[in-house]
Amino acid sequence: MKSFASDNYAGVLPEVMVALQRANEAHARSYGADDITARTRTLFCDVFDADVDVYFVFNGTGANVLSISSATQSYNSVLCADISHIYNDESAAPETFTGCRFFPLATNEDGKLTTDVIQQRLIRKGDIHYAQTKLLSLTQSTEYGTVYTPDEIQALAMLAHSNDLYVHVDGSRFFNATASLGCGLADVVTRTGVDILSLGGTKAGMLFGEAVVVFNNDLKKHIAYKHKQSMQLASKTRFIAAQFEAMLQNETWRKHASHANAMAQYLAASLSKYPQIKITKPVQANAVFAELPRTWNAPLQTAYPFYIWKDTTNEARLMCSFDTTKEDIDGFIALMAKL
Repeated sequence: MKSFASDNYAGVLPEVMVALQRANEAHARSYGADDITARTRTLFCDVFDADVDVYFVFNGTGANVLSISSATQSYNSVLCADISHIYNDESAAPETFTGCRFFPLATNEDGKLTTDVIQQRLIRKGDIHYAQTKLLSLTQSTEYGTVYTPDEIQALAMLAHSNDLYVHVDGSRFFNATASLGCGLADVVTRTGVDILSLGGTKAGMLFGEAVVVFNNDLKKHIAYKHKQSMQLASKTRFIAAQFEAMLQNETWRKHASHANAMAQYLAASLSKYPQIKITKPVQANAVFAELPRTWNAPLQTAYPFYIWKDTTNEARLMCSFDTTKEDIDGFIALMAKL
């Protein structure tokens, strides 16, 4: 089965499987004290062009919880997009484990936060009755599959920092966003003022695992203890680190993310041939949002599973993965032709 439901549905990159097999050849020190993890941490510093700390975690929710908890106290609040994953799709885990209040902000038509909207929520500083705002969380690429430019992130970071806020990026599809921008990883975060990044691996083609990348030295002081406290410290850390090593070496991530993005462009172009279909969002990473005739849902989803994002307009979210092919898309479109 192939699907357009989520890049989580896809399998594992061949390069990652080879790396896992190599990591399995001998015993190694536990809890990140092994040679593979040390090597990979150095590689992170190289590709992000900074002296970063890296913490490997099991999943995306864990990465976000660890990132947010390292930058906040329980009396703080977090500003995030109203469509963000941390607000809508993590079963209140970030709020439960951090104790923070999350304020959802209205996004623009492309699913992005703007300085004007953020500025309106920078209120009541020092008011003991109000959860003190301490963190701005951005999603890259956004939930609509659109991409913040480095200039946009820098402008948001400057506003946040001038108001004593840290900046977190939820980057579950960070590789797709960076490939779309055609720049380096450091250009999107290191040089824009991001303080901490949840870097996705699973959606990019890893078996499991994500990474928390810490740029701000203030956030490095206690995060190691938070890592353990949040139940995200793997005893066999090398099996997550080895996967990231394979992803980062020779920009393996770029090759596969660029392919997924190209398939999204091909899918959007194919869908655009049908007057019954409306592409609703710019296609910039590996997602296509389109309004479909409602009667098409059942037959299409039976053959090629996907999710309806917005019930009222029957807007579908169609995700492409590293293993999506033109043949998969052509089969999907051929079924539409019959309908």
